[in-house]
Amino acid sequence: MAEANWYVVHTYSGYENKVKADVEKTIENRNLHEEILEVRVPMQDVVEMKNGARKTVQKKMFPGYVLINMVMNDDTWYVVRNTRGVTGFVGPGSKPVPLTEAEMKPLGIKTENVSIDFAEGDTIVVVAGAWKDTVGAVQRIDYGKQTATINVELFGRETPVEIGFEEVRKM
Repeated sequence: MAEANWYVVHTYSGYENKVKADVEKTIENRNLHEEILEVRVPMQDVVEMKNGARKTVQKKMFPGYVLINMVMNDDTWYVVRNTRGVTGFVGPGSKPVPLTEAEMKPLGIKTENVSIDFAEGDTIVVVAGAWKDTVGAVQRIDYGKQTATINVELFGRETPVEIGFEEVRKM
């Protein structure tokens, strides 16, 4: 069986959630659970000021786009492409291009889970990347994005830095 990849689908603005619901309904009706694995409308928390009060609301990261994890074949392409509200796949001409691992990481979508042997409060050392050989205490762990936020000393101040799981090890 072919490998599933994440694809970006362009929709009419404001139709993202409707397209998501329609594709999920089609998956149920046509029993495509093995071929179309997941449909997402990426959201992010945004702090807004309304009447002098801070309010956190969820907004679409990419208005007009929906992400679909699927095995690309003629049947799945047809189902998604002919869903009401979909204008097409993102890619040159009519050929959809899957997202790369690097493009998915900032979205909090990870194809493989990295197991970690540290927890919040532990001291770790960075073994790769721009912060290599830096020692810091883990402040927060984000399993969705596969990152840890550590405090490092920078110019005499404690500064939070986000590091990928594969770049650190426990001391």
